[in-house]
Amino acid sequence: MYSQDTIETHSHAGRQDTPERRRRRSRMVRAVLAGGLVLGVGAAVTLAAWNDSAFTTGSFAAGTFKVEGTVDDSTWAEYDASPGGTLDFTMPAAGLSPGDSVSAPFAVRLSAGSTADGTIAVSTDSTSGTINDLTYSMAITSGFGCGTSVSSTPISGAALGTGTASFSLTKGSPSTSAGAPVYVCFTLTAGAIAQGQTGSATWKFVGTSS
Repeated sequence: MYSQDTIETHSHAGRQDTPERRRRRSRMVRAVLAGGLVLGVGAAVTLAAWNDSAFTTGSFAAGTFKVEGTVDDSTWAEYDASPGGTLDFTMPAAGLSPGDSVSAPFAVRLSAGSTADGTIAVSTDSTSGTINDLTYSMAITSGFGCGTSVSSTPISGAALGTGTASFSLTKGSPSTSAGAPVYVCFTLTAGAIAQGQTGSATWKFVGTSS
């Protein structure tokens, strides 16, 4: 049977701070600190950045560009397909003879609704029949008809089936109106043509917007 003093001595000895106990406490403290660091890092990663958005939209529409012509200064048409409008070359009753000249007027403009100015390129589109010893000129005139004054002659004395020219067209103002027309006069001249020969030529007026 133990004495009171002995029991107290053993109880006190059980609470002694031994090196082993100190090592265990150190490991526990390190584990707790390490766990706290892991939790801290995890909390930082899960924070989301704020964001917001703004949008804008643009709408687009193409303009219009159309060329039209007239052979009589009355009816205007687009003449999209060859042979187009027929020039009124007034032939002598007996037909052409060497040295004869015949003329025919034409006019071209940008149609109502066109939203851009443009340039016209003139060239021969096709010929048919016999066109030997025939030349022509194309003049820019002050009005419709080959009797009006000539401002320039972009094509002069070219063999029928050849020759090119260009000039500018302006859109109407307002654009709901047709543009100002450009008047031209074709003059065909016969050289040493053969008797009974017949032929034709088709000119092309190609408009390009600017």
